[in-house]
Amino acid sequence: MPTVPQPRSPRFAPLTPLSSLLAVLAMGVVVLASNVLVQYPINDWLTWGAFSYPVAFLVSNLINRRFGPHAARRVAWSGFAVAVLLSVWVATPRIAVASCSAFIVAQLLDITVFDRLRAGNWWRAPMVATSCSATVDTAIFWSVAFAGSSLPWISWGAGDLAVKLAIGLCLLAPFRALLWKMAPLPGSVR
Repeated sequence: MPTVPQPRSPRFAPLTPLSSLLAVLAMGVVVLASNVLVQYPINDWLTWGAFSYPVAFLVSNLINRRFGPHAARRVAWSGFAVAVLLSVWVATPRIAVASCSAFIVAQLLDITVFDRLRAGNWWRAPMVATSCSATVDTAIFWSVAFAGSSLPWISWGAGDLAVKLAIGLCLLAPFRALLWKMAPLPGSVR
């Protein structure tokens, strides 16, 4: 009986302490900036936080692609810890809870979806993962942070999601460019 070739599992680079530190700091800065910026509305449809937060998905997707889902989860959990500490200090308690809850759920979803789609076209995994996780992040954050308030949080959430999805699409170019700069492992799946 002929043997059916098994798909090769991807090989990942080891996550160095410096790479890990830089990724965690990037996550922490993105979440901190977003938690501050979300408190400043542009209009009834948008706050400044919508422009900074999608970078967290770029960081997560790059870590996932190069170092694998296990490393990406470690970075997400470490970034979550940094975000909790900093958010309590710079944001209202309700925004801090909403942000941290939305962050960890969305990041873990992003990592899982990306990992399942990694073997396809280079753009499919980051685009689908970012779209799914941005939608979940938006739903959790805006409902926990502002539900019941007199602020136009539903329209802010809709505007926030539209910007996250648009920026996610725009971040495909830097994602691809950064992939070219990362040296692939022999036999790795891109």
